[in-house]
Amino acid sequence: MVKSAQPAAPKERRSDIRERLEQDILEAAKRLFAVRGYGGVSLDHIAREVGTAKQNLLYYFGSKEGLYRRVLHGVLDVWLSYMEAITHHAEDPEQALRRYIAGKLRFSRERPFDSRVYANEVIAGAPLFAQEIRDRVVPALQADIAVFNRWAEQGLCRPVDAVHLMVVLWASTQAYADFASQICLVLGKKQLAPSDFSAAEDLLADMVLRTVLLAPAVAAAPSAPSAPTVRRRRPRR
Repeated sequence: MVKSAQPAAPKERRSDIRERLEQDILEAAKRLFAVRGYGGVSLDHIAREVGTAKQNLLYYFGSKEGLYRRVLHGVLDVWLSYMEAITHHAEDPEQALRRYIAGKLRFSRERPFDSRVYANEVIAGAPLFAQEIRDRVVPALQADIAVFNRWAEQGLCRPVDAVHLMVVLWASTQAYADFASQICLVLGKKQLAPSDFSAAEDLLADMVLRTVLLAPAVAAAPSAPSAPTVRRRRPRR
C-alpha cells in the first residue's frame, strides 16, 4: 500500500527570518553589554555569540553604537511601561504605588540584563544616551510627579518630594537586578528566589505607603501584576 505524501511544512518567510535574526542579535548584544559594558564588547563578540556574520550586524544596525542604542531603546520601552502604573491608577494611590513597586521588582526579576545595561550607561555618565533619557524618562517622571501633587491637593497623601521618592524607588527595586550578586552574598545563596522578591515587595510597599499615604491599609499586597503591554518606539537613525 502506497502511503500518501505528507504535505511539506510551510517555509519560513524571509521577513520572519530577518526579524528573528534581528531579535537574536539584540538579545545577545544586551547580555554582553550588561556583563562587559559598552567598551568591553565588539561586533565580533556579538556575532560569535549569535553565530552569524559580522556583516549582518552592520546590515541591521549600521554600527556598534547603533546597535547599542537600539538595545537601550528596547530597555526603555519596557522600563517606561512599568512607570505608567502610577498614572494609569491615579484614582487609587495605594493601588498605584503597590502596582508600581511590584512591576519594578518584576522587571528586575525577569529582565536583569535590561536593568544592568541601562545602569552601566547611567553610571558612566550616559555618554551615548543622555538625550534619549531627557526625551523619554524625564517626561514620564514629570507625569508621575503631577499625580503625587494632585493627591496631596486632594488630601489623599502627604506632601512629598516626589522626585526623590521616585529616585529611591528606582534604586531600591533595581538593586535586585544590578546588585543581585551582593544580595546573594548577604543572604548566603547562589541566586535570588521568588520569595526574596516577594519579601522586598512587601517591605517596600509598607515603607512607602506609611510614608506617603495619610491612612494606608495594612492588608497584604496583591500579587505582582502581569507584564504590561510594551509600546516599542523605533529610534531614528
